[in-house]
Amino acid sequence: MKFTNILFIDDDEEDLQIFQAALDHISTTIKYNYFTDARKALEQLRLGTVTTQAIFLDLNMPLMNGHEFLAQLKQEEKLKDIPVIIFTTSSDNAIREMTLSMGAIDFLTKPNDFKDLIALLQPFIF
Repeated sequence: MKFTNILFIDDDEEDLQIFQAALDHISTTIKYNYFTDARKALEQLRLGTVTTQAIFLDLNMPLMNGHEFLAQLKQEEKLKDIPVIIFTTSSDNAIREMTLSMGAIDFLTKPNDFKDLIALLQPFIF
């Protein structure tokens, strides 16, 4: 699946900047929004203020973690079909399996290298 409009949810400002730079490197036409607070992202999605073709979601966040966000998103009739790609520092297979069973379509471990990040994101970006 390739997307032209994505939403990135991560509480780490540096990760947001690196993700944004990678997207800009891959495509100058990609539309993206981001939130550092999963609760606010869910609220805006519910209201329809933000629309997206896919969500890249960090798991380790305060206030509402990625697991909680994913569970609530999948209960929303209007939102449950939005593809969610977990994008986290974890490489734990049990966590991977749990999030996939919750409805995520993929599980990506954040790379340490910018070129690796571009290679990881490129298959998802149109």
